[in-house]
This record gives sequence, structure tokens and C-alpha cells, in this order.
Amino acid sequence: MAGPKTPTIYELDQPEKLQEVLKHDRPEDCTPCRVIGATAFMGLGAYTYYSGHSQLKAQQAKILASKTIFGIKSRQAGITSIALSLAGLGFYRLVN
Repeated sequence: MAGPKTPTIYELDQPEKLQEVLKHDRPEDCTPCRVIGATAFMGLGAYTYYSGHSQLKAQQAKILASKTIFGIKSRQAGITSIALSLAGLGFYRLVN
């Protein structure tokens, strides 16, 4: 009966493949942890979107009166992009 094969010096001298090292290095994550983390990020994205846009509506007159470079549309775009980024992080957390 043969035991496990002893690697040769040549095999030991070769570097390990990066993909194999990364596959073994990946931490295990439980499903409830993923779901809770994803829900937190997605909820934060939704809160950012609704809260940010409601605050813009409340401050719209002051923003327009200030004659700033950053008007309502650019601020809406900024809030929306932050909210979408957070929701995207939530989705990434769920699937990865």
C-alpha cells in the first residue's frame, strides 16, 4: 500500500499558483452575516436617497438664492450616486 507521494525538490522549489493561494485564503462567511450586511448597506442607501432629496427640497430656495456653482441638479446627482453606491455595496456583500 502506497502512502502519500513525497514531492520532489523541483516541485517544492516552484511558487504556488496565485489563484490556488487566493482560493485557500478566502475567509468563510456565514449566510446570515451576508444577509445582515447586505440589508444594512441597502437600507443605508435608501435612507441616504430619501433623506437627502427631502432635505434638498426643504433647502431649495436657499440653494437657488445663494447663486452657487453647484445647483439643485448636481446635488441631486451627488446624493443619488452615493445612494446607488451604497446599494451596490449591499448587493456585492450579498453575492460575494
